[in-house]
Amino acid sequence: MPSPSATHLVLIPSYNPGPKVYETVAEALRHWAPVWVVVDGSTDGTAEGLADMARRNAGLLVITETRNRGKGAAVLLGLERAQAYGYTHVLCMDSDGQHPAGLIPTFMETSQSNPDAMILGLPVFASDAPRVRVYGRRLSNACVNLETCGRHIGDSLFGFRIYPIEPLLRIMAPRRTMRRFDFDPEAAVRLFWAGVRALNIEAPVRYPDKANGGVSHFHYVRDNVLLTSMHIRLLLGLLYRIPRGLGRRSGSRSCRR
Repeated sequence: MPSPSATHLVLIPSYNPGPKVYETVAEALRHWAPVWVVVDGSTDGTAEGLADMARRNAGLLVITETRNRGKGAAVLLGLERAQAYGYTHVLCMDSDGQHPAGLIPTFMETSQSNPDAMILGLPVFASDAPRVRVYGRRLSNACVNLETCGRHIGDSLFGFRIYPIEPLLRIMAPRRTMRRFDFDPEAAVRLFWAGVRALNIEAPVRYPDKANGGVSHFHYVRDNVLLTSMHIRLLLGLLYRIPRGLGRRSGSRSCRR
């Protein structure tokens, strides 16, 4: 296990991911410590399995919620605990095996060299990526390009990214939004509005099928309505911010690897 970091940790929100979560957590622990998992009301037995895993690994902390509140709410709980323990940054990744754990050190090194920035994964899709997801991302990214007046955020929905804790908590605490699947795009846009630079790094994305443990909790009607209302809210917020010099202190950069 790597030597524990005093500033950066890996944060994995988890809701009924099935056995794939154990592989995901083990891979993360191979590349970084500490790793925290927030179990968001899971009922599939993985809370108990992860707790047992944590008892055998000092680099793993499992935080268990008794009811499901959503991805953003799970991340918020992790952020609050992390700040209380003195951490300054979290790398968020999904529990279902989509994100490349092998790139954790690269992302962490970039963040340590640029502590004022958010480090955003720029997904590289394989040929088997579901077309509906690829096209949906393009639409969401087009909206985010409008909301940030440029292509500062390489991908609005890819959840493999590092956030500086203090500014993100300042943004989330007074709001009731950003608690479910609206978390990733709204967090990136509002951090950019707050002057946090965006650095984009390419990262491969996998979509395991059900036979290989793939799980998705995205509800196409409910969650697309949620995302649509979020973009309307952000576009209205843009109209307020344009006269004040949107993104005047922000910047973006893409890192091709």
